[in-house]
Amino acid sequence: MISRFEWSVAMRYLRARRSDGFISLIAIFSFLGIMLGVATLIIVMSVMNGFRAELVSKLLGFNGHVIVSGVANEIVDYGAISAAIRKVDGVVSASPYIHAQVMAIKDGRASGAFVRGLPDEDLDFSKLDGMTIRSGNLQRLDFERTIVMGYRLARSLGVDAGDEVTLIAPSFTATPFGSLPRGIAFEVAATLDVGIYDFDNLFIGMPLAEAQTFFRYGNAVTNIEVMVERPEDVERYLAPIDQAAGAMSYVTTWRQTNQSLVSALDVERNVMFLILTLIIVVAAFNIISSLIMLVKDKARDVAILRTMGASQGSIMRIFIISGASVGVVGTALGVIIGVLFCLNIEAIKSVLEAFTGTDLWNAEVRFLSEIPALVDPVEVVIIVSMALILSFLATLPPSLRAARLDPVDVLRYE
Repeated sequence: MISRFEWSVAMRYLRARRSDGFISLIAIFSFLGIMLGVATLIIVMSVMNGFRAELVSKLLGFNGHVIVSGVANEIVDYGAISAAIRKVDGVVSASPYIHAQVMAIKDGRASGAFVRGLPDEDLDFSKLDGMTIRSGNLQRLDFERTIVMGYRLARSLGVDAGDEVTLIAPSFTATPFGSLPRGIAFEVAATLDVGIYDFDNLFIGMPLAEAQTFFRYGNAVTNIEVMVERPEDVERYLAPIDQAAGAMSYVTTWRQTNQSLVSALDVERNVMFLILTLIIVVAAFNIISSLIMLVKDKARDVAILRTMGASQGSIMRIFIISGASVGVVGTALGVIIGVLFCLNIEAIKSVLEAFTGTDLWNAEVRFLSEIPALVDPVEVVIIVSMALILSFLATLPPSLRAARLDPVDVLRYE
């Protein structure tokens, strides 16, 4: 147990006197280092967790967990295959669709895009998390030759809901003058904000029957989108879905489709954790140096305390309290600063952008429109535990040295 006497002496050593100013300055730097290290770790790891969670959520909300594709780039008997896949344990839904590329043209402006032809029940994009309708009405998709598109694509073409856009299919039509590309005008029913830059800049959606006619697929589709109960464990569904799909189809998971992106995020997250941990390690070394100087400066006081009956354990605890207090208070303030920063990260970003006049979060580079921050309580506990353990371990060498001081040697020439 730590006595009141030990607390009193330790707190007195922490209060700076004029002669101890340099020691206290090092202690302040140690405190700031631990506080900033803990806060930075929480902020960076929360942003990376939020970035990964938001990106995966949007990818899974817009794309299937499992994609069944035809070997010959088309699936003819997609109704029977979809029904067989739905019977697989853990499968939530299986929806056929057409995925194809087009050229969108409007008044001399042109942009490449991909078209997703979806069944009527999947055209209600407003049900998807994080997706908003910028303009128009999805009910207009009931009319022939109507489409929806990403709002960035619509903006680059200079169109809005109600305008017409000409789509050029990748196939050609034979004429007496040679093969000519097929172009059909479609009305834009609505513009969507998916929240992922590439989709907002490239996506066009239309009813499945309309896509089958436009791309001349007849009664066939290119893919079947499968949603499962546990997308994080998607590999467990792979074999039964592959068996239900049949020999003329092959199956890919969302992890395989986005393997490079997910792997890069995981590697970056681990590397950043290791790099930022060094801030706390450096602060812990500062605690060691400040305590060593404090022990040397207080050697006479320690010798007097020993002669008055203080034990080695009592002296050791005094210096442990002095050093660990810096780590505990710095860690506590670091957690408060880190969590508050994460909770108000968008407001802070807006203030910094207004102050610096720069765009701190470019959606073209970072895929998402806003900075996501997801504070993981388990991760915060790990960071706090690591900071406290390092702070405690840093106090042991100087405290042991103080406890082993021989009062006779110290006071011999006093």
